[in-house]
Amino acid sequence: MSDEQRGLGRRDFLLGAAGAAAVPMGLGALGVPGAVAKGGGDHGHGGGGSIPREQISIQLYTVRDQLAADLDGTLRALARIGYRTVEHAGFHGRTAAEFKAALRRAGIKATSGHQSVPWPFDAAAWRTQLQDAVTVGQRYIVTPVSPATFGPGGGTSLLTTAADWKAYAAALNQAGYMARQYGLRFGFHNHNWEFGALQDDTPLVGFDFLISDTDPRLVHFELDLYWAWYAHRDPVQLIAMLGDRVKQFHVKDMKFNPGHVATFTDPGTGVIDFARIFRAAGDPREHEYIVERDDALAVALNTAQVGFSYLSRIRF
Repeated sequence: MSDEQRGLGRRDFLLGAAGAAAVPMGLGALGVPGAVAKGGGDHGHGGGGSIPREQISIQLYTVRDQLAADLDGTLRALARIGYRTVEHAGFHGRTAAEFKAALRRAGIKATSGHQSVPWPFDAAAWRTQLQDAVTVGQRYIVTPVSPATFGPGGGTSLLTTAADWKAYAAALNQAGYMARQYGLRFGFHNHNWEFGALQDDTPLVGFDFLISDTDPRLVHFELDLYWAWYAHRDPVQLIAMLGDRVKQFHVKDMKFNPGHVATFTDPGTGVIDFARIFRAAGDPREHEYIVERDDALAVALNTAQVGFSYLSRIRF
């Protein structure tokens, strides 16, 4: 079993992850203003921005159960919805070549893939991931999770000090350098714990070191908007700091249940104002907008339809 396949199983526990405290970041305190925490459905329609359909993708983790039961049928269903590109999260028991063949039969390309950077860094293991990405025909290769342990209570970062995060940033630079040699663009995907307090006596958080210590030429960011919001970080302020280092978005929405417990919901049906975020990011032709819902399970194809429709019609 690959590192990424193991990571997929662990991600089931993320639903219970505890929210990170709103600790001021060294590059500016990032809080989500209550005034902008509105439903995402129709905000920003007065603007001229819209997302080209070829920039709309889906993270296949969303439909993992369906893919396990019927790979070809599920990929065809996504193509009927309108998807022409996807981001994979493993090959579902196939080789990279077999998985690419299945995509081709459905008329779909995997422009991106979640493939874990080994920690501690292992160049040979990473090279295997890069070779698979080239075989599949990806443009992007994205590490899906920073080092963490998982259990029933959620995820807990293994990186607890500034030195830990600096070492991890150095590993990401190595991964990005190798990816560039294979003609790939390497990205980092966030969760919420990158914004949590460290054991050091510092106001800095892990994400500070990901910004300052990774090389912009080698490492871009795939912002998971749900997890940024969950950590009480305003994605618009993150975009202001990261600029054109943001190449991809995970478009995952949030709802609040009784007791103010945040959970996932289909894009456009929750509290996240996506139009405001996308407007701040600039030219939509320069980004991938990737639908995801971690807990879609049996209704995942409905989530895929809702997400595609929402991103097709949003204006900002």
